[in-house]
Amino acid sequence: MINILLSGCNGNMGQVITRLSEDFSGLKIAAGSDINNKIKNSYPVFTSLNECDIKVDVIIDFSNPKAFNGLVEYAQERRIPLVMCTTGLSAEQISMLKNDVSKRIPVFFSANMSIGINLLIDLVKKAAKILEGQFDIEIIEKHHNLKIDAPSGTALAIADAINDTLNEKCEYTYDRHSKRKKRGKQEIGIHAVRGGTIVGDHSVIFAGKDEIIEINHTATSKEIFAVGALKASLFLANKKPGLYSMDDLIAESN
Repeated sequence: MINILLSGCNGNMGQVITRLSEDFSGLKIAAGSDINNKIKNSYPVFTSLNECDIKVDVIIDFSNPKAFNGLVEYAQERRIPLVMCTTGLSAEQISMLKNDVSKRIPVFFSANMSIGINLLIDLVKKAAKILEGQFDIEIIEKHHNLKIDAPSGTALAIADAINDTLNEKCEYTYDRHSKRKKRGKQEIGIHAVRGGTIVGDHSVIFAGKDEIIEINHTATSKEIFAVGALKASLFLANKKPGLYSMDDLIAESN
């Protein structure tokens, strides 16, 4: 049995994970951490990680970037594998995960925990390679009106994956209203929409001469991210220190 410490357990995603974990065999939420302790759960909830004295095998984090330093310090001190799901991390925090923390403990990090999004990334990489130099590339992401970071981490991950595939690197253009000039050939446009209760929608447009190719993914429920996080925790338990992603999980599943 894999015992999980759920950081951010009383947030929206934390509660979804709590509910869905009951349908997963081989794991259970053994403890939670959240500054909000007003929600009753079937497991003990600590307002500070350092108060948690329950032995766990994996930490799933769906909290806030402000909690990052304390979380990674706690995980490293106790050698607990970490599934990092919190969005809006800074470039410095991501670099720390990849280049520092993952050398000490197993770290699972993907910009998006959806298997479908990771399939989209694989498809757009192939399309970008074939269409390079002939098609303009634009990325549009849509999320609910409570999302703070823009563009989304997933949109940036898609852009980075495309850029890594291309022979000639592109610059990212986030805002065109201040630019009185035509679109450059070596650009990837990234656009954010915020409204209503949109869970998550990402579209990649390849616009060429007289034809348009569009690849998109729409999330209709937060459950897909929770399922991905729980599968990642099962995958990460007992792994050696290193950086793991959804690609590794998918490869091991095949």
